[in-house]
Amino acid sequence: MNTVLTIAVLGFMGVRLAGGVRHARTGPGRALTFAIVRGIGWRHVWPVPIVLTVVLAVAVPLMSLPILRWGWWSAIGGEGNPVFGSSSATAGSALEWIIPTVFVVLLIPALPLFAHAEELVFRRGAQHWSARRRIFKVIQFGMAHAVIGIPIGAALALSIGGAYFMAVYLRAMRHGATEAAATIESARAHAVYNAIIVVLVLAAIAATAL
Repeated sequence: MNTVLTIAVLGFMGVRLAGGVRHARTGPGRALTFAIVRGIGWRHVWPVPIVLTVVLAVAVPLMSLPILRWGWWSAIGGEGNPVFGSSSATAGSALEWIIPTVFVVLLIPALPLFAHAEELVFRRGAQHWSARRRIFKVIQFGMAHAVIGIPIGAALALSIGGAYFMAVYLRAMRHGATEAAATIESARAHAVYNAIIVVLVLAAIAATAL
């Protein structure tokens, strides 16, 4: 049964990633991707290793608690984030690295668009929110990852990333950006953050293949 569920999840994720690629190739998708990517600078890159280190430092003790180690994807035999397609169902076969490689190849063109979509939901309009609501949205951002299958403890730790993106958005607003421009600015930080994670995943895939 777990194998059937795993195949179903991988199929769903594959369709979602392919849809992201199709959108990235449309006129509006290309325009938004270009607007995000062309503005990426060093200010979006240097904080990411620090943020990821803090995320890891928070995730490790949280994941030591059995209740926070649970995630529905791992419960059916998956590993890590289902968007990368790693699963015990493919362990020991060529599919162990072929599926994650295909998924990552599909993910890369859509990274800026996926980041922007999340920023629209979790950051846009934050300049009008109370401190309590900002904290709630940061935690909500992290827990949204639990919904897609990441263990609860890891999802809570990812709230740190949400706090960083919130800070980027609010900084842009303080510097006179419009909501749309500030959302694109936080999407740049988010896209770089995700891109660095993808690089780390690719390194892990390469190590598995070798």
